[in-house]
Amino acid sequence: MASSTIELTTLGHRIRHYRTAAGLTLDELGAAVGVAGSHLSLIENGKREPKLSLLQEIASATAIQLGDLLSSEPPNRRAALEIDLERAQSTHAFRQLGLPPIKVTKGLSDETIETVLGLHRELQRREREAIATPEEARRANTELRLRMRERNNYLPDIEKLAEKQLKSAGHVGGALTHRTVSIMAGQLGFELIYASDLPQSTRSITDLENGRIYLPPASIPGGHGLRSMALQAMAHRLLGHQPPSDYADFLQQRLEINYYAASCLMPLTNAVAFLQQAKKERDLAVEDFRDAFGVTHEAAGMRMTNLLTEHVGIPLHFLRVDGDGAISRVFENDDLPLPMDVTGAVEGQIVCRRFSARAAFAEQNRTTEHYQYTDTPSGTYWCSTQTGSTADGEFSITVGVPFDDARWFRGRETAQRATSTCPDESCCRRPADDAAHRWSGKAWPSARVHMQMFTPLPRGAFPGVDDNEVYAFLDRHA
Repeated sequence: MASSTIELTTLGHRIRHYRTAAGLTLDELGAAVGVAGSHLSLIENGKREPKLSLLQEIASATAIQLGDLLSSEPPNRRAALEIDLERAQSTHAFRQLGLPPIKVTKGLSDETIETVLGLHRELQRREREAIATPEEARRANTELRLRMRERNNYLPDIEKLAEKQLKSAGHVGGALTHRTVSIMAGQLGFELIYASDLPQSTRSITDLENGRIYLPPASIPGGHGLRSMALQAMAHRLLGHQPPSDYADFLQQRLEINYYAASCLMPLTNAVAFLQQAKKERDLAVEDFRDAFGVTHEAAGMRMTNLLTEHVGIPLHFLRVDGDGAISRVFENDDLPLPMDVTGAVEGQIVCRRFSARAAFAEQNRTTEHYQYTDTPSGTYWCSTQTGSTADGEFSITVGVPFDDARWFRGRETAQRATSTCPDESCCRRPADDAAHRWSGKAWPSARVHMQMFTPLPRGAFPGVDDNEVYAFLDRHA
């Protein structure tokens, strides 16, 4: 319903209120102002817009000021309830139900209207917190990946914001310290607090009321990641984020806060200078970039996708692949042929067995980089892969470039070479004819089912977060 209609409804209620307060019927007031009582009835019900001259006459006849009629506030609690009900019954969510709106009569009690309004509020809450199905999530993630691909995975506005905040905090070079991160938080009015009882569904919690950012204990393994967590929490405020309206908005916000954290940990000016010098020396390497800024191998690889294409002229790709070959994260600026489902989603798809991202798992010495050239239907790519493991299993981190750009990277002399014809199933997905013939009908494997295949994404304003746990945590620490 348009706001003008709501305003007419409020005006109608105010006319009715002052008419009855003056002890006048519709016909009596109509006679006093020179219109039919039926005409006044339409005005009081918000069905017709009165002329200003008529409103002046009504004000005079009811012994009030014109401004009293024109106020935007309902004249009493009953009128406010009726206006709220009319507004609720005009929403898209209600109309989708195909139910007839409740007609307000004098016999309809205030309590009944309040109950109906409560149901409408719950309907609207559930509409806002609509469950994102796995298919919806994949589509949203695919759209975001393609948008970022068009931008070379580069966000200049966030780069500028990060440099501005770092300069304000006095950071000039080298690895970003926890102290500097604390200063950056303080400049935004936040205190960093390390709490051992954070809900398991959260990485951090920001208490906007009391200016606190709660993080896991500083002594946890891999505590260097706390700088990134704190920067991500600050980014929500700096970027003006509101509670996400849908899953696509949630993904966009998550990407932006991660990008901001990376831009602070590996600042644009210093990082580009480092990469340009390494290119000049023909010695680009993820591990050197990682060590120069004191970040993880994964963070360094992802940051290179932000900067190398845009500022150094080298298109490249980044892959994080699980031990079973499934892609968990990808950034691609170089047309690397990737597996995808019918929606265009890449995450969760299995990469070719010939790719460096999977071949590296077979290496005996996992402490060194695995370098490899791979011939694909889209051309030849050189890749550098590092493997690792977590409580959830093995993973690999790969950064790669088209053949011609391998000359800028350490490890280009490798003799390791493979050929991938994927998505042709004969490449690595279809078993050899003799093995298929030998075992057909003679084997019955029990599959390991990924439960996320069947589970919709958690509902709530912040997907995956248990609101009860968060609020209980804040109450404990308030």
